[in-house]
Amino acid sequence: MSDSPKTERSILAPIPSMEAKAEPILANVEAEEFTAESLRDLVSSGIPFLLAGTFAVSAYTGISRPTKDLDIFCKGGDYPRILAHFMELGYAVEIEDDRWLGKVFKGRNFFDVIFASSNGTMPVNDQWFENARRVEALGHKVWIIGPTELIWSKAFIQLRHRYDGADIAHVILRAHDEIDWHRLLDYMEVHWEVLLIHLLNFRWIYPTERDKVPAWLLDELLDRLTSQRELPPPQMKVCRGRMYSRSDYEIDVKEWGFGDVGGEGELRSD
Repeated sequence: MSDSPKTERSILAPIPSMEAKAEPILANVEAEEFTAESLRDLVSSGIPFLLAGTFAVSAYTGISRPTKDLDIFCKGGDYPRILAHFMELGYAVEIEDDRWLGKVFKGRNFFDVIFASSNGTMPVNDQWFENARRVEALGHKVWIIGPTELIWSKAFIQLRHRYDGADIAHVILRAHDEIDWHRLLDYMEVHWEVLLIHLLNFRWIYPTERDKVPAWLLDELLDRLTSQRELPPPQMKVCRGRMYSRSDYEIDVKEWGFGDVGGEGELRSD
């Protein structure tokens, strides 16, 4: 994956290039050396991957902020290959959650290998690679997640100790002309209200920049809201807050009779 994300396992479309505007600030020299070494070993592996997280936010917005690790995105079939590759190189690996997350360690430094979201809404597929961008990070030419997929990857990160809404607002502000709004709506089709919340949040934060969000998209989402308001309430009591944070909304499922996202709950009683 040194010059192109195309591999025998993945036939991808041509990728536009871009220059990174900024890089995150790593904790210390040791962390910087680990990150540069990890990127070198990832590139030499030939396994398709995308750099995401703070590195991608920095590239699209110009914001340079501290980070403790790398977020490496890949397809589900390549996640065990990446972990096995780094095991062979002498790194320690850990499968934190076989549904979406693995880790690669050297001493106290590590990076995350992510192939889906913790709530199951966001499997990484070829489309993510087709819309990646080329940048240089710590001396290595790599592919970073596209701005559309970057917003999608952060839309549900709303925990008590971590909220990525500011990242989404900044990406819309600085890279709105690079976002594929139709594709973003397609990604969030079932969860269109979450997208509407983020767009309203952006409008409130930046009142002079409201035109950065296409009028057709806001019209579409508000029309859905209007239609939804005409319907009776759902019969099944479900707490979708669990898609944001399982711990913060635990009481809803354990004590208040709400169903989990994938489970049964009580019927609503009037």
